Amino acid sequence: MASFPESVHENDIGKAKFIGELLVPVAPFDQKSGREAWTVAFAPNGSYLAWSQGHRIVRLIPWTQCLKNFSLGHSGEVTNASSLEHLSRRGSDGGQVVPVGGEPREHTIDCGDTVWGMAFGSSVPEKQSRCVNIEWHRFKFGQDQLLLATGLNNGRIKIWDVYTGKLLLNLMDHTDVVRDLTFAPDGSLMLVSASRDKTLRVWDLKDDGNMVKVLRGHQNWVYCTAFSPNSSILCSVGAGKAVFLWNMDQYALIRKLEGHHHDVVSCDFSPDGALLATASYDTRVILWDHDKGTNLLELGHLFPPPSPIFAGGSNDRWVRSVSFCPDGRHIASITDDRLVRFWSIEERAPQAIASLSNGLCCAFSAEGNVLAAGTRDGSMHFWESPLSVSSLQHMCRMALRRVMTTQQVETLAIPTPLRDYLTYKVI
Repeated sequence: MASFPESVHENDIGKAKFIGELLVPVAPFDQKSGREAWTVAFAPNGSYLAWSQGHRIVRLIPWTQCLKNFSLGHSGEVTNASSLEHLSRRGSDGGQVVPVGGEPREHTIDCGDTVWGMAFGSSVPEKQSRCVNIEWHRFKFGQDQLLLATGLNNGRIKIWDVYTGKLLLNLMDHTDVVRDLTFAPDGSLMLVSASRDKTLRVWDLKDDGNMVKVLRGHQNWVYCTAFSPNSSILCSVGAGKAVFLWNMDQYALIRKLEGHHHDVVSCDFSPDGALLATASYDTRVILWDHDKGTNLLELGHLFPPPSPIFAGGSNDRWVRSVSFCPDGRHIASITDDRLVRFWSIEERAPQAIASLSNGLCCAFSAEGNVLAAGTRDGSMHFWESPLSVSSLQHMCRMALRRVMTTQQVETLAIPTPLRDYLTYKVI
């Protein structure tokens, strides 16, 4: 396990380039609870950004057009949400957003209650439903189908058609807040929801949204879930110090990862599935080799690192969110100390930082070149990612680790330094 650096000086860290923001209109919203942007999501194909701007409202914004507005002008000024109004056009009846020339259009969705979790899901027709005995389905999801799932304060999950903005399904089995949602990335439209009712529920949207399994094991609220890239493993974290890993073929608990000293609130797999990042109120992000259950690297947000007693209590470095960049070499974290940090998996100190007050969530765009972060006032902020050209060595490692576990790599008849590199022991 890599140790903490002795010190980190903010002046020695590069500043991430701020490129734009989306601001919630002042009216008709008020300043009360319920306006938080608890979640942000990008469509896997890069077509849309889902912005939860608080007060039940989600906006689906074409990402390409959004990026055009974020381009710095000659004056150096960055546009905000008010300039996005021209992206949408209402029909003559004032209702459905009308696509023009087949291009993605913006939608504003009223979900009926506070939105806590969101996830995009896309369908692959040849990926069959797990309920193979069902011959008739109410919904036939095509190849071009793109769905948005929203988890609400009242325990419901609403499924929307992204391209039309229509409500397709209303799932109602949770008994408390649906805190997080994640689709299996294999195109099966298997959806997992995490709730304050201490359960994880598995839904099959290709079987009309029927619930197929309840996963129990958490003793308190469940905050976040993440699928491995091959959809075989699910990670879930919540109020408690343990990280849960589930086998999603058998719907069984594989193991718990122990190492955090406080609630674990966010998790994300690397693009090759070899690494798992978890964020906790104990001021740390831990990178795990989840195949072996070992701690590879700790990214500290407080120096010197706090004692377990202090880390397990109230401090000003609670890590709220962590996200892996699609390049497999960078991650981002959001912390209560009003900073966004960009990390390289090869370093123990941040590569770049940016100021952000009251940050709650973050996510990289599908291309990995932009990080979006949501705040308590419902706004969304964007920065350029400090990317660099990946080495051929790293790209080969990612390609191999997509299909081989740590245990399989360790059985290869290759030199020890190469084996250590392939298993990320030398990060």
